[in-house]
Amino acid sequence: MLFEQIAKNKRKTIVLFIGFFLFMEIVGAALGYYLLGEWVPGVIIAIVTGIVYAVYMFSQSTDVVMSLNHAQEITNADQAPDLWHIVEDMALVANVPMPRVFIIDDPSPNAFATGNDPEHAAVAATSGILSVLNREELEGVMAHEMTHVRNYDIRIQTIAVALTSAIAMLANFGTHFWYFGGGNRNRDNKDGNIIAMIASILVLVLAPIAATLVQLAISRNREFLADAGAVELTRNPQGLINALNKISQSEPMSDENVSPESAALYIANPLKEKKLTNLFATHPPMSERIAALQKM
Repeated sequence: MLFEQIAKNKRKTIVLFIGFFLFMEIVGAALGYYLLGEWVPGVIIAIVTGIVYAVYMFSQSTDVVMSLNHAQEITNADQAPDLWHIVEDMALVANVPMPRVFIIDDPSPNAFATGNDPEHAAVAATSGILSVLNREELEGVMAHEMTHVRNYDIRIQTIAVALTSAIAMLANFGTHFWYFGGGNRNRDNKDGNIIAMIASILVLVLAPIAATLVQLAISRNREFLADAGAVELTRNPQGLINALNKISQSEPMSDENVSPESAALYIANPLKEKKLTNLFATHPPMSERIAALQKM
């Protein structure tokens, strides 16, 4: 079952990568038509941007994500003994290499894992989670993160973060020209051109939202599986249940310490809750996750 899940996630990574790149080409075409009246230059820009973002994130994903979230690496057990030894133990149980360990100086309890594969993984925990959770609860959280590492969820999320950011950058470039009256205004105002122009503007406006929705949907599905995996590793659902209860009752992280692009990586939404539908939620409802764990 485990190897099937890993193989499935590797296949999903390829599909996700191709899907996001095709979507990026659509955004690039819209950008090119809006600015220059031609599709091809925008498509070329999108291809180059996508490749640069993907290569950069594949080679530097951990450092990039940790930098975005102001995380500081610890390199030995003396700096945070409980966290270090728990991560070490859970990595051993999950049969994955010991990941790099980071701490984010924020009083809100939270944690996440990132990287391209188990050999290049890293976990981050806030200072708040170290002070709020006991050892049993912290084991549940780190087991959850080690499940993400073991199942290659981290690779899927890393690619999603990178390409969502690239799409947002392309779209924002175009919409900024729109807001300030830019773009090619010397076109023949035939109906076909007007329709194409409207379509291009709609793509540029809606593309970041669509890309983010895909990223969030991926994250929500992975959280239930990681919760179940944590119970498999610890044989103790109550530890993670108690941890999720404490996390859900805490204040969100400071906006200065968390990047919105990487919010979906965390075990719980680190940002202030917005009154939106579940479609826009970074994580499944905590009550549903706890209920699923209680059945175990």
